[in-house]
Amino acid sequence: MPLSRLVPVATRFPGTPASRAAAQRRVAPYPAVLARSGRADTQDSKMASPVPVKEKKLMEVKLGELPGWILMRDFTPKGIAGAFQRGYYRYYNKYINVKKGGVAGISMVLAAYVLFNYCRSYKELKHERLRKYH
Repeated sequence: MPLSRLVPVATRFPGTPASRAAAQRRVAPYPAVLARSGRADTQDSKMASPVPVKEKKLMEVKLGELPGWILMRDFTPKGIAGAFQRGYYRYYNKYINVKKGGVAGISMVLAAYVLFNYCRSYKELKHERLRKYH
């Protein structure tokens, strides 16, 4: 992508009339609610988020928006398979496909395997435990 698309013209050529006008119009980097201390319950904070609920990540969804966010997910077999595929690639690129890796990635897989097998055989283990002490 060319640099001209990433950086506005006014910031590429400082000292020009366009850059001075852009500096005067510059907005604070944070929303107005955060810029004003002590007044977090203003009209700005009560307005709807500019990002639609469907496009938010789970950690960005507010508790009141959670049921609507869940209902907007794709629960078709293709959507579920895509979610598993994204999760796998995210895990693989974060822990396995790295230059300097450690044991964290492999140990998570082993821990998940142990937990899965424990849950699968819990009935038999519980029965054995009760039989030992009675």
